[in-house]
Amino acid sequence: MAKETVVVESRVRELLPEGIRLSSDAIEGLDQQVKKLIENAVARCQANKRKTVLKEDF
Repeated sequence: MAKETVVVESRVRELLPEGIRLSSDAIEGLDQQVKKLIENAVARCQANKRKTVLKEDF
């Protein structure tokens, strides 16, 4: 199975200020961090006996 990315590179580039570039492996690192944030939010959600992830879980 191919590695799937949840972060959209073009959207990230739009957020960067003019003159700031994005290295080829930056998206991979950001994607890993986003996945960790989601895992932690799901764990907090489940610990609170909910099935809905809330803003506060992040």
